[in-house]
Amino acid sequence: MAFVTELRRRVAVGEFVRVEVEDGIATIRLDRPKMNALNAQMQRELIDAARQVTQDDAVGAVVLYGGEKVFAAGADIKEMAPMSYAQMSAGHSRLLQDFARALAGIPKPVIAAITGYALGGGLETALTADFRVAGESAKVGQPEIQLGIMPGAGGTQRLSRLIGPSRAKDLVFSGRHVAADEALAMGLVDRVVPDADVYRVAREWAATFVGGPAIALRAAKQAIDAGLEVDLETGLEIERTQFAALFATEDQAAGMRSFMEEGPGKAKFTGR
Repeated sequence: MAFVTELRRRVAVGEFVRVEVEDGIATIRLDRPKMNALNAQMQRELIDAARQVTQDDAVGAVVLYGGEKVFAAGADIKEMAPMSYAQMSAGHSRLLQDFARALAGIPKPVIAAITGYALGGGLETALTADFRVAGESAKVGQPEIQLGIMPGAGGTQRLSRLIGPSRAKDLVFSGRHVAADEALAMGLVDRVVPDADVYRVAREWAATFVGGPAIALRAAKQAIDAGLEVDLETGLEIERTQFAALFATEDQAAGMRSFMEEGPGKAKFTGR
């Protein structure tokens, strides 16, 4: 393990997933050569990584990254192909949902840095993030239909909530690959940058959240995500209770005091 400092810490999570924390930003790095195919072991390691960055108070934001050449080309088809219905129903389909749910549940801003391919389970991994930065040559899609199956790690649900049911059906029914510019136009990714700049831009975006009011950011993320699952009135009640609860935090007192004494944008937050 690398030398640990306050600014940079490298923590081994598993064989195919690692976490590096630097300047308050955790990078969850997918690292299974050659294409980051998401096998069961990798999915379990992603659950561990999500738990780790959630519990680490030094982490203010997270970047999901597959490396310079590829984000993740999908699930490990060789592993899944021989599985029976009983095996998939009782175990592996639950793991697919669990690893994506764990990533989506990280209570901090999460940015996916997409290079190369993000297909199938790879796109579903990116969909768990709050934001997506893609390289100019990136390709995304849900090609499972070409294998006689459908997305199983949240693709039918998160994709339709993000870009609408009609566009989601287009991608899921056709299985086609979508270039970065089209993905940006449909709202599937948030920024497109030169391939070499993807990770840097994702980190710079993540850095804007570091040192912010961590409890308020967590509450806002939970309110938005939970509100998407319910009717408007229930969503408004979720917002109301989260909003009121923030008045029990030190950050609320510090933020409002700073605003009154110094003007906006100068508060120092402690995450308490």
